[in-house]
Amino acid sequence: MAAYSRVIDIERIATVDTRQALAHEACRGLIRRPRSLSPWMFYDAEGSRLFERITALPEYYPTRTERAILVRHADEIAAAAHADRSSPLRLVELGAGTAAKTVILLEAALRVSGDVSYMPVDVSSEALESACQNIACALPEVRIQPVVRNYITHPLKLEPFDGTTLALYIGTNIGNFSPSEARMILRNLGSQLQTGDALLVGTDMVKDEPILLAAYDDSDGITAAFNLNLLHRLNRELGANFDTACFRHRILWNSVDSRIEMHLESTQEQDVSIQYAALDLHFKRCETIHTENSYKFTDQGIRSVLRDAGFEIGRSWKDSRNWYTVTLAHVR
Repeated sequence: MAAYSRVIDIERIATVDTRQALAHEACRGLIRRPRSLSPWMFYDAEGSRLFERITALPEYYPTRTERAILVRHADEIAAAAHADRSSPLRLVELGAGTAAKTVILLEAALRVSGDVSYMPVDVSSEALESACQNIACALPEVRIQPVVRNYITHPLKLEPFDGTTLALYIGTNIGNFSPSEARMILRNLGSQLQTGDALLVGTDMVKDEPILLAAYDDSDGITAAFNLNLLHRLNRELGANFDTACFRHRILWNSVDSRIEMHLESTQEQDVSIQYAALDLHFKRCETIHTENSYKFTDQGIRSVLRDAGFEIGRSWKDSRNWYTVTLAHVR
């Protein structure tokens, strides 16, 4: 069975930095108006568990649509990304989560290279532990090097690699960031790749508003619980006293910026303190905390982001409804 570094050991090192990053983000986002928090804060153990439930909801089409594309085209993707079959192949995944879909790509990678390694990067050690266990059982030939890291606040630094690197940014992760933030993330990643390396990115496409709204406000209330868990996390880790019964999940489609916005709305006038961040906050009724964006793309938008970040688009794969696109790009 494949060996991998226990991510729980890495988490012990990261705990203090994570708490400080939470406090810094709370100060940055909650003092100013309009208030906001960064979406990386969603992903503690409970948030990661809730997100996995979201991906299986009937309303939430992105995960199953992307998975179907990968099942259909994984061999084409692997062959296009790794022309030199005699050399090692490294897959590096930002925001890996439990890597449920990545197994499809790793299986294809093993069909084009006899030497495959996988570096999943995520802010949640629990999600990475699950990912490593699943992949080690399914694909013992793959060497696994998990990294617990917030790649937004602490950009990833890749070790030199004697082979081809395929960077993965799938699962609509790029859509959680503004165009300028997405370009920054991709530029940092691209600066560490070599000529011949590639990037595979998943993007959710613009579509009818009712379909988009339903995907982020499911009838079972799982997405609402995921959103509200952010306040629970601040209570647990920063000594805050948010009463989550006094906030509600709210979403809207911003057609000007082509994004779904997720908010937490105060249902009454209230005061909140965050002990570790030394914050005392007053919320008016209907005041919101902007917690997440999910940008939706056009073909032109995908090209613009990738080219501005220093990549040249190779091939793209879509589903039959053109709801989702998986794009392979190479370092320019």
